[in-house]
Amino acid sequence: MIKNIYYFLLALLFTGQGFSQVEEVNPPEYIKTITFKSRTSSQGQLPIIRLGEAFHLEFDVLTTDEPDFYYTIEHYNYDWTRSNLVKMEYMTGFDNFRIVNYQNSFNAYQLYSHYDLQIPNKQTRGLTKSGNYIISIFNEDEELVFSRKFMIYKEQVGVGLDIKRSRDVKYIESKQSVDIIINSGGLNLNNPKETVKTLIIQNNNLRTAITDIKPQYTIGKELIYKYTTETAFWASNEFRFFETKDVRGANVGVQFIDLKDIYHSYLFLDGPRYSQPYTYNPDINGNFLITALDTDDVDIEADYTNVHFSILHPKLEDGESMYVYGNFNNYALEEGLNKLSFDSSSGRYEAIIKLKQGFYNYKYVVVDKDGNLDEGKISGDFWQTENNYKVLVYYRDLGARFDQLIGFGEANSVNITN
Repeated sequence: MIKNIYYFLLALLFTGQGFSQVEEVNPPEYIKTITFKSRTSSQGQLPIIRLGEAFHLEFDVLTTDEPDFYYTIEHYNYDWTRSNLVKMEYMTGFDNFRIVNYQNSFNAYQLYSHYDLQIPNKQTRGLTKSGNYIISIFNEDEELVFSRKFMIYKEQVGVGLDIKRSRDVKYIESKQSVDIIINSGGLNLNNPKETVKTLIIQNNNLRTAITDIKPQYTIGKELIYKYTTETAFWASNEFRFFETKDVRGANVGVQFIDLKDIYHSYLFLDGPRYSQPYTYNPDINGNFLITALDTDDVDIEADYTNVHFSILHPKLEDGESMYVYGNFNNYALEEGLNKLSFDSSSGRYEAIIKLKQGFYNYKYVVVDKDGNLDEGKISGDFWQTENNYKVLVYYRDLGARFDQLIGFGEANSVNITN
C-alpha cells in the first residue's frame, strides 16, 4: 500500500498538481519520547541539520511484541507544500525500508523497545538537497503512525540576529523583537523581496513561528529586517521544569513518588504567574533531556513514570481549554494527549502524562474556542524572559523548482537591548 501511495504521489508531481500544506501527525499512546539527535546535541529539540550531517530519529514503543516500522522521507517547500522534486533528485538510495535497529528495555517496570533510525544508512545513503523534509513512520499494516518535520540547511549566506525590546510602546513590557541582517556574500540573490523567505522560530516551536517576512531594504550585499511589529514575539515567561532522573525519590519539581504498576511522579502544585513579578529561572527553552541515575544506557534503562501535572486556576469560560506542552510532546494541542481537565472539587486543572526519566521543560497554555493560542494567559509575558530565537533563510531563484535553505542563524535574548 505504501508503494502504491508513493507512485500515486509521483504521478501527481509529474502532472504538476499542487499539494496543500501538511501538518505533523502525532503518535498514538504506545509510542513515546520521539527524539532527533545529531552530533551537536542530545537534547530533544527542533531538528535543524547541516547538509551532509548524520542524524538519528529515536522513539520508544511501549509494547512487548517488537513491532516492525518503516519510514519514508519527503521534500517540501518553505510553506510546507510538497516540492516538485522526485525522490531521486533529493535522495541517494531509497527509503520505505524497515527500521532494523532496536533494543528491549532493561530493569524497567515499563516494558518497551527503543528504536533508532540513522540517516544516512545502507539503504538511504544521503539527502542531497537543502530544504524542508518530513519523515513518516508506518507500521507493518502500512498505516501512518506518526510524522515529524526536519530542516536541512547549506550555509551559503550569513545570518545575524539582534534581540530588542518591542519598538511598539504599547508592548514594550511584554514583547521581544528580532532584527535580522542577511549577508549574501558571494551569492547573488536575484530580486530578494520575492525570492528570499525567512522563518523566525522562538524556543524551537514551529506553532508560533513568524513567516513570510520580506526584507525592508538592502545595503550592498545585506538584506535588512528592522520591523516595529512584524518580527515581534510575545516574550512569555521562563519554562517550568522538573526532573525524574531518580524514580525512587523526589527530585527537582517533584513533590513525591509513588510506585503502583509503574512509578508515579507528583509535581508540586503550580499556579498562574501572569500577576507575579518576573523572576529569572534558568531553563532549556522548552526542550527535554533523557537522563537517569545508576544507568549505563539511558536509551533502554531509563524507566517511565506517570507524571501528574496540576495547576490551581479558576475554571476557564467561553469555550477555552488548557494544555501543558513543550518539546517533549512536540508542542501539541490535542485532547487525550496533553489537555488538562478541571476538577471542581479541588479547583485544579490536572493531567497525567507518561514520560521517560529525564529533565523536562513545560508550560501551561490556553486555547480559545476558535483555536487561537495564548501562551501568556497563565505564565504572563515579560520582556526580560530568556528566549532562544532561530532564523532560517530560504531562497528560490528565478525558474527554480524548489526552495533551498541557504542560511541559519541563532541568538538568545539574554543580552536584549532597547
